[in-house]
Amino acid sequence: RITILPHGSLRILNASKSDEGRYLCQGVNVFGSAEIIASISVKEPTRIELTPKKIELTVGESIVLSCKALHDSTLDVTFYWTLNGQPIDFEKEGGHFESIKAQASSADLMIRNILLMHAGRYGCRVQTAADTVSDETELLVRGPPGPPGVVIVEEITDTTATLSWSPGADNHSPISLYNLQARSPFSLGWQTVRTVPDLISGDMESAMAVELNPWVEYEFRVVAMNKIGTGDPSAPSRVIRTNEAVPKTPPANVSGRSGRRHELVIAWEPVSEEFQSGEGFGYIVAFRPNGTRGWKEKMVTSSDASKFIYRDESVPPLTPFEVKVGVYNNKGDGPFSPIVVICSAEGEPTAAPIDVKATSLSVSEILVAWKHIKESLGRPQGFEVGYWKDMEKEEAAEKVKTEGNESSILLTGLEGNTLYHLTVRAYNAAGYGPPSTAVHAATKKSPPSQAPGNIMWIQDGSHVSLGWEPVRPLANESDVMGYKVLFRQEGQSNSQVIETQKTSAVVLLPDVGVYIIEVCAVSEGGDGTASPQIRVPSFSGGKVTSAQSTLHVLSTSSSSVTLLLALMVPSTS
Repeated sequence: RITILPHGSLRILNASKSDEGRYLCQGVNVFGSAEIIASISVKEPTRIELTPKKIELTVGESIVLSCKALHDSTLDVTFYWTLNGQPIDFEKEGGHFESIKAQASSADLMIRNILLMHAGRYGCRVQTAADTVSDETELLVRGPPGPPGVVIVEEITDTTATLSWSPGADNHSPISLYNLQARSPFSLGWQTVRTVPDLISGDMESAMAVELNPWVEYEFRVVAMNKIGTGDPSAPSRVIRTNEAVPKTPPANVSGRSGRRHELVIAWEPVSEEFQSGEGFGYIVAFRPNGTRGWKEKMVTSSDASKFIYRDESVPPLTPFEVKVGVYNNKGDGPFSPIVVICSAEGEPTAAPIDVKATSLSVSEILVAWKHIKESLGRPQGFEVGYWKDMEKEEAAEKVKTEGNESSILLTGLEGNTLYHLTVRAYNAAGYGPPSTAVHAATKKSPPSQAPGNIMWIQDGSHVSLGWEPVRPLANESDVMGYKVLFRQEGQSNSQVIETQKTSAVVLLPDVGVYIIEVCAVSEGGDGTASPQIRVPSFSGGKVTSAQSTLHVLSTSSSSVTLLLALMVPSTS
């Protein structure tokens, strides 16, 4: 058990506590001797237990690996965790790993929200000053399948594509089904397609996509599934185009539209390129008067067309027609839409409005009114009023429209003291009817530019008596018809109005406060320029008498006057 080796070393096998002590090694030759003393301490061997020993988990689950050490009590221990022989970097693993050390002689490894990449051999290494021991456990992670291999398009027809692929990793859960998906320029992303067989089992590596649209570019991909879930899709196949075929989808919503007299306007929703099935796509428009036998057919060669207009001077307005619209391409003629009955256009209005009247309301407004003769054909959708100045030509007329059965319109923004000519005509989708005979109206002259001058007033309690000089309008201004006295409490925007044909008025100030008073002339052309503002304080409303009344005069050169009242002394009576 104890041996001195040829080079002088001492070997002790199966050491035990009895081998502890001080060992002397002495060397001797003819010249003398030398010695060294070594002290040996024998410690208990370190043993570890890593649990559990073999684990099978599903993606998304969590696990705690526990590592316990049995070691000499005089020694400190350090724990190290590895994955497939490489140290685990707890800072770079996105929070999936956490080292937990609850006791000095044990350590736990928490693995949260496990991913497929976390599968492998997990090692726990325990190190002391005397020895190093380690143990490993195997973690198997089950998850959805990996992506299948390259998808190959084997054969193409007008509505089918035969595909093959290689299986991807099953990730420890057998593949149960495959899902075949397709994408085209007309789809919203990837869509599951019908296949033969309907269900593609996990042991199959080919299938046929069916019910595809002819002459459409497709890409295909395959997705594998197992009991854990659905895996990532394969890479897309190369882009292929299905073969051409006779179109099978007729236009939808065939209907009539408004047109001019003697026109039959046929409209439809264009067929999407997805359903045109080949090159040379167009429409066949078929129609016949209701109750007749033979169809008249017209070709429309534009695939984007949505309307066809048939014009025949012999067709009376509102004649019913049976109509259908078919499709064709280079491969042949497709089906027609269901037959619908539509009518030829009723035409534009034929009668001009009557009893047209124009009334001048102000310097910038003229009211136009009219009557319209009801027509069985050419019913109006509204009316158009044209107006132009006396010195202008009718071609320069401005126009304004009404909608529905309106029989009047107020023209605004006109020039003052100006003669206007006006016509009215009806219109609908087919066009415009004849205009009425022109009528004439002149806007009013402008209101007086002069403000009432030399305003005088006297205040007696809450009553203010006003007087002013009359306004003399200029030759191009409207005559004065009367006056307006406007008054409001300071700080408010709405004024009260007193109208009079005299050059005087009495104003009752109902509440306490300061009042703003203005005077202006009234004419056919509107209100004239207002006088400068008068500010009048009112200390009380109701029946109040004052000891004195003062006459005040505001000359036209003043812009604003503040009235200071003398002390108001109530009467003793």
